Amino acid sequence: MTEQADSISTSTDTDDPFLWLEDVTGDEALTWVRSHNEPTVETLSSSDRFRDMEASALAILDTDDRIPFVRRRGEFLYNFWRDAANPRGLWRRTTLESYVTDAPDWEIIIDVDELARAEDENWVWSGATVLRPDYERALVSLSRGGADATVIREFDIPSRQWITDGFNLPENKSSVRWIDRDTVYVGTDFGEQPDGVGSLTDSGYPRVVKRWSRSTPLEAATTVFAGEKSDVSVSAVYDDTPGFERHFVSRSTDFFNSLMFELRDGEPELVDVPTDAHAGVRMKWLLVMTRSEWEVDGTTHAPGTLLAFDYDDYRAGGRRATVLFTPDAHTSLVDYAYTRSLLIIVTLRDVHTRVEVRELGSWEVIDFPGLPDLATVSVLDTDPDESDEVFWMATSFTDPPSLLHSDDDEKPRVIKRSPAYFDSESVAAEQHFATSDDGTQIPYFVVRRRDVTTGPTLLYGYGGFENSLTPSYLSLSGKSWIERGGIYVIANIRGGGEYGPSWHTQAQKSGRHKVYEDFAAVARALVDTGLTTPEQLGAQGGSNGGLLMGVMLTRYPELFGALVCQVPLIDMKRYHLLLAGASWVAEYGDPDDPEQWEFMEPFSPYQNIDPDASYPPILVTTSTRDDRVHPGHARKLVARLEETGHDVMYYENIEGGHGGAADNKQAAFKTALSYEFLWRKLAPES
Repeated sequence: MTEQADSISTSTDTDDPFLWLEDVTGDEALTWVRSHNEPTVETLSSSDRFRDMEASALAILDTDDRIPFVRRRGEFLYNFWRDAANPRGLWRRTTLESYVTDAPDWEIIIDVDELARAEDENWVWSGATVLRPDYERALVSLSRGGADATVIREFDIPSRQWITDGFNLPENKSSVRWIDRDTVYVGTDFGEQPDGVGSLTDSGYPRVVKRWSRSTPLEAATTVFAGEKSDVSVSAVYDDTPGFERHFVSRSTDFFNSLMFELRDGEPELVDVPTDAHAGVRMKWLLVMTRSEWEVDGTTHAPGTLLAFDYDDYRAGGRRATVLFTPDAHTSLVDYAYTRSLLIIVTLRDVHTRVEVRELGSWEVIDFPGLPDLATVSVLDTDPDESDEVFWMATSFTDPPSLLHSDDDEKPRVIKRSPAYFDSESVAAEQHFATSDDGTQIPYFVVRRRDVTTGPTLLYGYGGFENSLTPSYLSLSGKSWIERGGIYVIANIRGGGEYGPSWHTQAQKSGRHKVYEDFAAVARALVDTGLTTPEQLGAQGGSNGGLLMGVMLTRYPELFGALVCQVPLIDMKRYHLLLAGASWVAEYGDPDDPEQWEFMEPFSPYQNIDPDASYPPILVTTSTRDDRVHPGHARKLVARLEETGHDVMYYENIEGGHGGAADNKQAAFKTALSYEFLWRKLAPES
């Protein structure tokens, strides 16, 4: 029986007439899917505009002129590439010397299209972990149809051969990390363990991690560490930094809390930092980024502070900290990265990027010129054991991504640029602030053609899991929406991380209402400032943002003229029973707890559909192969809306995973479908 079918059998919701739609691949459910796909596709794909948008989107996704982003592994730069001739993709490599030319000489390592044809499987690339320092062996992850669950196979790079008797695992949500050429850490479904509990958590991820030696059966692997069934996951990693070799295990007790241990003589020693902090050990230092207030060595540090400790001294009980970053009301820490001698700290000030560079150990701030101003800058890759090399990306709403490279004393220089897909000179990007119900100022960005001052407007949001929405080039939206005269808006609502951890934590569980109040406040501001009207205002979101769309539908329908709801959570009474849903209880709450369900129920769209309400038309999309957010959420929303007489369209890609598309062609089709729906509903005369 499938995991999805198991979730049906555990249901206590006997009043749900659409529970059968949770049987993901059941004949009856798939018949329902196909019967709903057909009218949606027939209606929305029939126009010249749809065909133009689909062709434009596919050209953008397939163009050879886009940047082939790379990661360094030894002397080579590796890239995964999809285009029209290789829709499933090529894993390939080149040298830096060749890469900086206009026509790099790429050496193909794995052709996924060729592999799929040879094995008659719908393989989708999910990544490769390459063994250091020789970079000759890889653990390659392949997904059927784009699901999170993958098949893992060992591959020999020099000979281009699969190691048939190597470290190979069947389809599962497994984790495998190299220790050395003949040993790995592995977490997978081992079946029931000696403690009488299965080897997976309630969230479907590994609960047990083992040490597995080459030429031995998986059943003979030695257990290293085990968590609780209620945990999200357990993992292990070997830090092979020369001179600082260490083994670590971690236990994620929920989505935002974890316990980190160093294995010393095979025994786990707790690294005693706050469980909600982001912590990591590099060489002789322990870095801790707080997510809540932390009093250490007589000083209380605010959420979002970055602290450095001497790791050996910390293990011995010392708590002397060097403060590397302190947040304020406008500034938050986004990320940090190491090179051989530098620590790069990336921050946001009112959702605009700032970069600071410090010297490792002394922690002195050093001058680092050459990065562009007024752009979102991120660190793509470093090689911390070997050099001060950094690959950077810079982008904005109107500037296509640029790839910059710096190394040792070399300042960052642009080595690759993406082409422009719309006339950025004619486009303006502005930041504004809306006032939420509790008085909090909520930033939002408006991107539009300079000659467009009012009209059809699309509002996008997410608002969860501390994910920040920063300015980036809008290639598909720019071509399909902005260039055609639409106004595009991104709302930086609470639940994200734009202003540090507290921007997120205040919107968890019982504070969840703030996410929706913030988004509604931005929607009202767009109308109040004359940018659009409710009839011309649409909204779009996926996953947690799909839940946001469901709440807008059921609680704020008067604000919108149309909604696009993608791979959504919808039935919050049952979300924790479906696929990875149990891992998100720390974000939303536990619906089995009556006190928590009391604050959750108003924001569970499935339970709040009103047959007498006037809802805006909505397009709901999902993927059969999404094994993260169960497609039953989307199906049941549509079924209940139809039952209660509301205007709804539905499309479910049989492939695609949580991203909704398994290749560029599917992604282009899905993009055009959404924008065609929005144009028809928000600007029917266009």
